[in-house]
Amino acid sequence: MVKIRLRREGSKDRPYYRVVVTDSRARREGAYIEQVGIHDPMKKPEQTSLDLAKVDEWIGKGAQPSDTVRSLIKKARQASA
Repeated sequence: MVKIRLRREGSKDRPYYRVVVTDSRARREGAYIEQVGIHDPMKKPEQTSLDLAKVDEWIGKGAQPSDTVRSLIKKARQASA
């Protein structure tokens, strides 16, 4: 199954995340199919940038977003409206 989830990057105690489309069996920091956004929770306010067109395309193909990514997508849609 293909999932849309967060990929942790950054140094110790300074994480930032890439929102990626990946095989559900891949490691958290493993290979991914495509990057569709970023999320930086350390900045005030939190910085999130998503390509909603790519996200919709992957969801249309059957990709399942994780709970956290689903929340980020909802916030991004509200901000763009």
